[in-house]
Amino acid sequence: MSTADLIRQRLAVLEPETFTLEDESAQHKGHAGAASGGGHFRLTLVSPRFRNLSTLARHRLVYESMGELMQREIHALSITALTPEEL
Repeated sequence: MSTADLIRQRLAVLEPETFTLEDESAQHKGHAGAASGGGHFRLTLVSPRFRNLSTLARHRLVYESMGELMQREIHALSITALTPEEL
């Protein structure tokens, strides 16, 4: 299973209405952090689960959902986390 598939699977718990994931790893080729094999991703996630949460709390939910993927498979994750009303 690809890293992108694993990310999608993990984020399903947040009940996303919209999910966009871009693998930007190729743009970071040669970067010291990329040497470990971890990818660079840009995520946009729209979920009603983010209602009444601060940006920090939303990001924490995403990171908690990622679990150990943040230790190996993902080196960098840029997050845009919105509620459906914020679109």
